[in-house]
Amino acid sequence: MGTAVVFSLIASSALVIGAAIGAYRRPSAGLVAVLLAFASGALITAVAFELFEDAFEHGGAWPAGGAFLAGAAVFVAVDTWLDRRKERRMASGSAVGWALLAAVTLDGIPENLAMGVSLVASTNATLLVAIFASNLPEAIAGATKMREDASQAPRQIMLIWTGTAVLLALAVIVGYGALEGVSGRTLAWPLGFAAGAVLASLADTLMPEAYKDAREDKRIALATALGFLLSFLVSAG
Repeated sequence: MGTAVVFSLIASSALVIGAAIGAYRRPSAGLVAVLLAFASGALITAVAFELFEDAFEHGGAWPAGGAFLAGAAVFVAVDTWLDRRKERRMASGSAVGWALLAAVTLDGIPENLAMGVSLVASTNATLLVAIFASNLPEAIAGATKMREDASQAPRQIMLIWTGTAVLLALAVIVGYGALEGVSGRTLAWPLGFAAGAVLASLADTLMPEAYKDAREDKRIALATALGFLLSFLVSAG
């Protein structure tokens, strides 16, 4: 449990750090795009070699595959609902920033639950690195949009993102505490579900956001590859 608490604090601290940068500074769109691309590559490694591989080893093809598809489907359904709500709020300048906050929360809950679940079997830091790398640029971008478009005070922005960080930190602890001691076959379901949800969020949110403002910037592709490589080396170590 102590390890779960430490991992939860490290992963969620990226949201607070990123929010502080976005609320008090003005990072370039190119820098945020590179960070998002790096995070995308890191999360691909985590899905392939941490979450789904463990789910497959614990439960076999059908439980792991079924849970994977269920996780992707649930993410798409919830994200579609959020998109419809966002369309009704487009008159508000804060729509983009709040949409990023919603994406962080929606992505972060399965990711952090999965990290808690993965700690039941091992203390590999691959998923921790990937989650930290994804949380940081998303918080930077979201806080920046809130400040620019909605003219919200930095203190308000920090409170919003800190609250989100606390929620996601608790998800790690819940994931660990609820599943400690369960059988490997049971563990395959939440691991597979989280893998599907994270991969769907990559395709729907993280990677499109990285390329949106920097389509011609070749650093984006390189950063994605670098994120995958470094995360894989952490996993292999």
